[in-house]
Formats: sequence, structure tokens, C-alpha cells
Amino acid sequence: MSLEKILSIEGRPGLFKLLTQTRSGFVAESLLDGKRLSVGIANNVSLLSEIAIFTLEEELPLREVFKKIQDKEKGGKTPVSHKDSKLKLEEYFFEVLPEYDEDRVYPSDIKKVLKWYNLLTEKGITDFAEPPKEEEKEA
Repeated sequence: MSLEKILSIEGRPGLFKLLTQTRSGFVAESLLDGKRLSVGIANNVSLLSEIAIFTLEEELPLREVFKKIQDKEKGGKTPVSHKDSKLKLEEYFFEVLPEYDEDRVYPSDIKKVLKWYNLLTEKGITDFAEPPKEEEKEA
């Protein structure tokens, strides 16, 4: 499964897998406990494939940040927990992404990235490669 089907829903812990669309929104399944829920279009929802991290030169897609973490940890979970101190989180993130913009990437953002990466790794969702473009699919 790729990041195109993984969601973050504001006000809900963890990540969700998009199952199907409905007239008034969609149905998602929690990666934490497997429970399904109906999400209305009024909810603030983000696809992980659309999230980016600010660097000093550009915005780096979250999938590339996950890939850097995956390369550093050789496919395993991070030794740093999202519950660790602000300083420890920032030190780790600087090792992974030295060019991240410290003024625009907050400790809460780093916590989310690490928490999400560890959850995805735990659930076996480790394909962080760029999906093929539409033209490539047709060829």
C-alpha cells in the first residue's frame, strides 16, 4: 500500500487507510485499532502523499523524509520516540534531514513525522517510493 491511501484526520489519533468514498465523504479504517469510521467532507483531512516538510531551499515531500529515515534505520523503527525531549527529537531530525528549516518545522511536526513513520513501519507499509505517473501507467 502506498501513501496515496493513507490519511491523517484532524482531531483523531493515528493514521487511517482510505477504504471508499461516499456521497457525504468517505469511509476510513484506523491503522491503530482497525475500527472503521465515516468521515464527512467538513473534516480536515490530509493525504500523507500531499504533506511536505520545509527545508531551507524547498518543500520536501513527506515520502522522501520517510525514505531518508528508512535508509538511516535500515528499514526499522526509529530509536527516538515521539515522546522524547524536544532537544532529542531535533537532534535526530537534523541527522536525517540536516537542511530542514528550524524556524518553520516545529517540534510537534517532528513528533508527528516520527510517530507516523514508526506506525507505518509497524504495519508493514514501507513503500515510500514515488508512484508512477499517469503517462507511465499507460505505457
